[in-house]
Amino acid sequence: MRHPHHRAIAAAFVLHGVVTGSLVTRMPWIQDNLGLDPAMLGLALFCPPLGALLTMPTAGRLAHRLGARTALRVLLPLHCAALVLPALAPGLAGLCLVMFLLGAGAGAVDVVMNAQGVEVERRIGRSVMAGLHGMWSVGNFAGAGVGVLAGHVGLDARVHHAVMAALLAAATVPALRGVPAGRPAPGEQVPPRFALPSKAVLVIGLVGVCAMAAELSTMQWAAIHTIAVTGASEAVGAGAYAAFAGSMMLARFAGDAIIARLGPVRAVRCGAALATLGTAVVAAGRVPAVTLTGFALFGVGMAVVVPLVFAAAGNAGRDPATGVAGVGTMTYLAGMAAPGVSGWLAEATSFPFLFWVFAVFTALIGLLAGALRPAAAPRAVPVPVPAGKR
Repeated sequence: MRHPHHRAIAAAFVLHGVVTGSLVTRMPWIQDNLGLDPAMLGLALFCPPLGALLTMPTAGRLAHRLGARTALRVLLPLHCAALVLPALAPGLAGLCLVMFLLGAGAGAVDVVMNAQGVEVERRIGRSVMAGLHGMWSVGNFAGAGVGVLAGHVGLDARVHHAVMAALLAAATVPALRGVPAGRPAPGEQVPPRFALPSKAVLVIGLVGVCAMAAELSTMQWAAIHTIAVTGASEAVGAGAYAAFAGSMMLARFAGDAIIARLGPVRAVRCGAALATLGTAVVAAGRVPAVTLTGFALFGVGMAVVVPLVFAAAGNAGRDPATGVAGVGTMTYLAGMAAPGVSGWLAEATSFPFLFWVFAVFTALIGLLAGALRPAAAPRAVPVPVPAGKR
């Protein structure tokens, strides 16, 4: 990461991931503190994607008006600071409201930083998106690790999140220094007030929908499937999720080199084949070790798909933010619906059948991978970096 723009956007991905990891690990504390039953908590967890769906289609226009640097300097600290709110919610209605606001902030930041990831690729002339999403995973794991430790020592989530919110918001100031101003060129077309996906972005988004539906459903049901089907302990069931998430994170750091060697289409087709094999192993496996191996293969296979979906959409839209917003809206819709629908499907059939369905999704990703072929190879744009302060 020699380029300052690359380092700054990578830092934004890390901070975004830390917020998510910090929140999810303390949701049990919030549930107990408010006396919520699972259905009530489920209602609250339904609110963040609704908030994201509101802001993602408009984030491109905001970034155009303010410039990328200003947009991130406003949105990311606000999102980090908002981490303090869920633990302070007085009841279910308040929790739903603050979770909606957190989702709105997360979605807007997601669009701007992924659009800037596309700009980084254009400036340095090579793929970096897989590594950027890997940095998000690093932040997520770090935030979750601190959250687990805080929960283990019995630290009040209000104190934990207040400290984390202050530290993360403060960290955005030095982290974002390398982001260029990103002001629109004279005569550049203003993005629409509400960006809907174009036809080209719709096909790219379908790849993202298949990937996000399979990924988020796996995150939700991996542990439960492993326990129910193989008779594993709760600890081994948790290891199923760890095998999936950890292998995906590690593979993303190798992903950009693989993309450079194979190109985006072949990289996705190879990944989809590996993910299909992994889901088939999960569906057919009845022994914990076999099932965990399947989840690890699935994680490796899916590692580059979503990053390349965002990269392709950013290059297919009228500007990076508009394309990313269109695909982001589609994938967040899939992420909102898929875990619940997959649970109903598993209840009506079985968990092995559910993962055979995911194998169909991953095979479809391979068939649609041609939509991710870039119209033209991105050109490196040399940007002089002043020796002094920016």
